[in-house]
Amino acid sequence: MAFCACAFAIISVLVTIVGLIIFKLKAKQSVPVLDPEEYWGPGEKPNQNDLTIKDFKIQISQQDIDDLKWRLEHTRPLQPPLEGIAQEYGMNTNLLKKVIEFWKTEYNWKERETFLNKYPQYKTKIQGLDIHYIHVKPENPGNKKVLPLLIIHGWPGSVREFYDVIPIFTTAKDDRDFVFEVIAPSIPGYGFSQAASKPGLSAAHVAIIMNNLMKRLGFASFYCQGGDFGAIILQNLCVLHPECILGYHTNMAYVSTPLSYIKYVVCTLWPELIVRAEHKDRVYPLLEKIEHRIRETGYLHLQATKPDSLGVGMTDSPAGLAAYILEKFTTGTDRSWQQRPDGGLLEKFTYTDLLDNIMIYWWSGTATSSFRLYAETFSNKSRAMKTSWFPLEVPTAIARYRNDFYMADGILGEIYPKLIQLSDFEGGHFAAFELPEVFANDVIAAVEKFEDYNKKMEKKFA
Repeated sequence: MAFCACAFAIISVLVTIVGLIIFKLKAKQSVPVLDPEEYWGPGEKPNQNDLTIKDFKIQISQQDIDDLKWRLEHTRPLQPPLEGIAQEYGMNTNLLKKVIEFWKTEYNWKERETFLNKYPQYKTKIQGLDIHYIHVKPENPGNKKVLPLLIIHGWPGSVREFYDVIPIFTTAKDDRDFVFEVIAPSIPGYGFSQAASKPGLSAAHVAIIMNNLMKRLGFASFYCQGGDFGAIILQNLCVLHPECILGYHTNMAYVSTPLSYIKYVVCTLWPELIVRAEHKDRVYPLLEKIEHRIRETGYLHLQATKPDSLGVGMTDSPAGLAAYILEKFTTGTDRSWQQRPDGGLLEKFTYTDLLDNIMIYWWSGTATSSFRLYAETFSNKSRAMKTSWFPLEVPTAIARYRNDFYMADGILGEIYPKLIQLSDFEGGHFAAFELPEVFANDVIAAVEKFEDYNKKMEKKFA
């Protein structure tokens, strides 16, 4: 037994050394340079760019409303769940029937259309694509400093996630000397932002589009916040254009370096080297965590390989789209709800809230194009850029929620060397949607620290 332990220790050290070598080789690589004028629209690039900004409102025709009603009324009989099964096989069809019935009889689209149009919305053409965004300025900032905040959603979310945090961000408070001006775009191919007509639009390329959007609006530098794919997009932006980022807050820290994987394996013997004692169960036992990750990311493999096949069913069937998306709001909010027949959906949300988000996908017909972002981002060409391996040279804040993806303390330093704030909360993947006050207050606290940090840096290099 002693010999085995010794051999394992030696192997672990050797593996760590190899990992360090790989990491050092990575550090010598140059940050990729992406063309800020690359054209993603249909056909040939026009000779002149359209710089206009147009007002936008969601306006759904009666014909489309009638079509949805007909599809819901004619949903084919659903296969009953297996005996004793809640959400373990995906969306429980008994629960789905309740959602569909609510959708048909209680969800009032005209009221929700008015609600979703409550904030100013616009479209402007960036690199050949009409980009939709919400832009809310503080009404009465007084003598407060107005700070631009770019906030980006992910999948299967939308700008609907931010409707309860926008008022918190844009309302001046006596206890802080700033207030936000919020820009919340829809990712290209999501909601009311135009989808790319050409292959290759990865998260890194979306980052360039978002940077161009902020420049179009007059912001050479800004604060930003992202979760899910919004986090991946903004992590890329921090790498590609750190000079534009005043500070980055994320509720989905993302570390995928070779050394990080080696650390997780080696530290199965000494977990305390990378994870605090009270969080050990979020990382280990490692095989159990890996098994859970594989089981819960089947959607990622499908969307990263066959987005167009999958998208047909989601675009044609509202019931299918609801089942596919709502299942993520069960497991993504609290993993234990997978054992509940009701999926726990009404614990933190209402059916109306959840259907608002689904309707954005349905009306825009963007199921397929939203899936494609996975295929483009996880393609060999995109991964070869290794943008996820570069440390972020911008001040960063991380909020970790218990039921979301978790990165151990000892891993974070590889990618976030300027980590100024690290917070831990109860809650899940859709933090802004689920816990708007907790989420918004953490972002505000982070920006207060970013402001102090940036002032010190200005003095240091003055």
